[in-house]
Amino acid sequence: MTTSLHERAAALILDAFLDYNARFSDITRRAKRRFERRDWKYVQVDANARGDLYDVCLKETLGRLELLAEERLRSRAFWAATRDALAQRVEPMLDREFPKTFFNSLSRRRFHTAGVAADIEFVDLHSEPTTGIVDAVDLHRYEVADGMRRVCARILADYPFANGYADIKACVGAIARSLRDRLQHRHASGLQSIELIPVPFFRERRAYLVGRAVSERGHLPVVIALVSTPQGVMADAVLTEVEQLSQLFSYARSYFHADLPTVADIVVFLSALMPHKPIDELFTLLGRVKQGKTERYRHLFRHLQRHADERLVRADGARGMVMAVFTPRDYPLVFKVIRDRFAYPKDIGRRQVEEKYRLVFRHDRIGRLLDAQEFRHLHFRRDQFDADMLEELLGECAEAVSVQDDQVLVRHCYVQRRLRPMNLFVREASAADALRAMLDYGQSIKDLARSNVFPGDLLLKNFGISRGGRAIFYDYDELCLLDDCRFRSLPEAREEDETRPLEEWLTVREGDVFPEMFPRFLGVPAHLRDALVEAHGEIFDAVWWRRTQAELAEGRYLDVAPYTDLARLMHTHKPD
Repeated sequence: MTTSLHERAAALILDAFLDYNARFSDITRRAKRRFERRDWKYVQVDANARGDLYDVCLKETLGRLELLAEERLRSRAFWAATRDALAQRVEPMLDREFPKTFFNSLSRRRFHTAGVAADIEFVDLHSEPTTGIVDAVDLHRYEVADGMRRVCARILADYPFANGYADIKACVGAIARSLRDRLQHRHASGLQSIELIPVPFFRERRAYLVGRAVSERGHLPVVIALVSTPQGVMADAVLTEVEQLSQLFSYARSYFHADLPTVADIVVFLSALMPHKPIDELFTLLGRVKQGKTERYRHLFRHLQRHADERLVRADGARGMVMAVFTPRDYPLVFKVIRDRFAYPKDIGRRQVEEKYRLVFRHDRIGRLLDAQEFRHLHFRRDQFDADMLEELLGECAEAVSVQDDQVLVRHCYVQRRLRPMNLFVREASAADALRAMLDYGQSIKDLARSNVFPGDLLLKNFGISRGGRAIFYDYDELCLLDDCRFRSLPEAREEDETRPLEEWLTVREGDVFPEMFPRFLGVPAHLRDALVEAHGEIFDAVWWRRTQAELAEGRYLDVAPYTDLARLMHTHKPD
């Protein structure tokens, strides 16, 4: 029986996706070797290579399709038939939504699709990639009845590393004591087992054993954090709180490298531990960025369809000079569209703004830089926009936004989780919450500096406060690396200069930064400013910034852990 052309094309596309998947896994598996060898300089190289791989494979696949189909590649009927043939081939796969998303990416790239092309794409806003999956396919299970110390010894034996454990007895004892203290007093005799995902999760300089404690009353997260030292692997922390797990899987952190045979079941497993976290973020954090975008799109537009009274309104906060920002009133996302022209004193253009967002995407976000997904050719119903917001978009973002009949086409935008702008939060929150946010704002600036990032604009309006109360930076048009800054102390004013405006007697060159001036522009009550200066006075001192620059230039690693010291087991064994 002769195989039809569209069936051969479907086979080619599935083969190409499987090849992409295999190459994705090849890069992901390197993380274990990097961790064992402490080969840190290549960790970010691998992360970027994996991020670039999808587009590389799309280009290769389109070339192979052109050789196979020739002129038929222009036929929408050919693509529709190929889609249907592919659907049959992938139906038995647990992760069948992945090759469907890959097909859609090929189709959209081939036809430069604006909006959704239902005739040649997989379009089902009501489908879920996790439908029918009730739990992870395979877990390592450890019965607590065997004794916690014995359980922990078995756990470490089941997760070996080529460089070995530096002091396995000490690690086993520390983990066992921590789990007993944190779990058994909450579950008493009801604690039954600990279940772990079979492969470690790697990110930056740490490895994580991720799972749950199961009891008669339900389950709780269990994460064992490991660090690789010159002497070998050591247990660094144990996390058993939902909030701790949420911080580890934060939308402000880089993606994990975990060589998972299947992904959708792990998303189900993690979602049960963090039911408040959208599954699109979980797919994304596991490195499946395109599937994360697909799920984010599905959930958003399902919401817009189901809620006819939903409005697309201007996002709360100060009006940006670079971005016009709108949000669904009742859905926690914001859409940031680059303006055609920027108001003074902004002296950058669209290309530079896009480069800033690319920099963030390719940098270690350390829990302080909000993930931003780039979307193109989104269609929204015109009648769902507030009139003022639509007028602003059409008047000031015409290069990216236009109206077609009853639809608004957004040709390019960045999508982020919606946070409460910090300048509004400190006005609205209780005195205690405002103080905590202000102190965490100071810590966030330190954390960013230690990862070689200077936010550029430290005004509170450029930071948001997360559900957990963390200060996260989200406005990137002035962000840069510390390498690009020259931190200067203010010179003493001469007597004749004391009555003149600062800008008249102070020479400022491009890249100059004067940390002493930061407090002048915070716009917060004096007691909050004073508390910030007392707790984090270093950030207002040019000497501290220059010292941090020097430490980074020397190749020193300034650790920013994704958990507090209270979770740590051995404070002396931080990654270096």
